[in-house]
Amino acid sequence: MKRARIKLTSTDTGKLGEVCEEIRDIAKKTGVKLVGPIPLPTKKLVVPTRRTPCGDGSNTWDRYEMRVHKRLIEVDARERVMRSIMRIRVPNEVYIEMEIR
Repeated sequence: MKRARIKLTSTDTGKLGEVCEEIRDIAKKTGVKLVGPIPLPTKKLVVPTRRTPCGDGSNTWDRYEMRVHKRLIEVDARERVMRSIMRIRVPNEVYIEMEIR
C-alpha cells in the first residue's frame, strides 16, 4: 500500500494543531493507519535592527523573531482518504505539502 506523507508548516501552533486534528479524525473514520503528527524542529528566524534610524545615540537594538513550526503525518494513500483530506478547509497561515511514496 502506498503512503501519503503530509508536511504541515505554520507560524501559528493553534491553527496547525486544528488541521492535524482534522486529518486524524478523517483517518479514524475511514480506518486507515496513521503515523503522527510528528513535530519537526522549529525554525527560528531572528532579525536584529537598530532602534534609531539616524545612527546617533547609543547602540540599542531590537530583535524581531518569527518561529516556523512543522508537523509530519503519514497516512495510507487510499483514494477516498486522499479526497477527504483535499477537502479540508485550511487557514491562510498553514501550508501543506503532500507526497505519495
